[in-house]
Amino acid sequence: MTFSLGCNSEYNINLLPPSVSVYPKKASGDAPYSTPEGTLRRAIQIPAGFTYGRKQPVILVPGTGTKGCLTFTGNFIKLLSGTSYADPVWLNIPHFLLDDVQTNAEYVAYAINYISAISGKKNVAVIGWSQGNILSQWALKYWPSTRSVVSDLISMSPDFHGSAGSTLLCVDGCAPAIIQQDYNSQLIAALRSNGGDSGYVPTTSIYSAADQVVQPQSGTGASAYLKDARNVGVTNNELQVICPNVGNVTHEGVLYNGLAVALALDALQNAGPGQTSRLNLNTVCNQTAAPGLTLADIVSTENTIPIATIAIMLYPNKVIAEPALMAYAST
Repeated sequence: MTFSLGCNSEYNINLLPPSVSVYPKKASGDAPYSTPEGTLRRAIQIPAGFTYGRKQPVILVPGTGTKGCLTFTGNFIKLLSGTSYADPVWLNIPHFLLDDVQTNAEYVAYAINYISAISGKKNVAVIGWSQGNILSQWALKYWPSTRSVVSDLISMSPDFHGSAGSTLLCVDGCAPAIIQQDYNSQLIAALRSNGGDSGYVPTTSIYSAADQVVQPQSGTGASAYLKDARNVGVTNNELQVICPNVGNVTHEGVLYNGLAVALALDALQNAGPGQTSRLNLNTVCNQTAAPGLTLADIVSTENTIPIATIAIMLYPNKVIAEPALMAYAST
């Protein structure tokens, strides 16, 4: 049913047709896609052991300058594979997620509906890192058909409000996704408008005040902070507030930190968002890395930052202004 040239491939052959139509629209209220269905489907990496609904599918969405396998092989791919409750797949979105964020989000919207449809219409969970959370929230907002098949959004180091100063080095231009993630960008304003600053599905936001990439990341003004106007269930988990001794956990360190991972796994194994009340804080607050992860896994995860930096520097199609909002997001 599937074939891949490698775990970071953008050219995966996923032959299984969805049990319900998901393209060009699953429901009339969904935004239109600008990307061909074949391209969207090829970006989904479905590993050989995927059970097609016997366990809950978990879609892993990477961040700026990375791909799914690069980001998650040293953390959630390893931690979830072989468990009784989660079945990970991941996205390798073209051009290292540096193109227009609106286009990047189409891959997430499509993956949610496609993976659910080939998994017996089972609800999926989504784990995003960094930009992967903007993409997920954008997909949930503008493709409302996705909401009914997502049980959890688990947001690691999210920048729902972008990041202050992200464009300071863009004097001669930057990748579109960098400019769009500025704290005051049009894209961020569109995302947060009309209730987009609240959860659409049960959401567990996990972040560090010491994040070296996204700021601000503390208090109710944190970029990661999400409201709950729809009463779907949202928890905002600033690591240093929960565990004052957790230290300076970095943007990528949230992917392997013991407390952060425990919250994510708690969300997957229980209804609603992750809750610290179900954790043994005396234990997880003292875990630099989650049980089951090795030094090699930590190094693998840490490598996402230099790889992303190189990808950003080498990106060929730099712009000096953010792309225009698509028509569906302009109204």
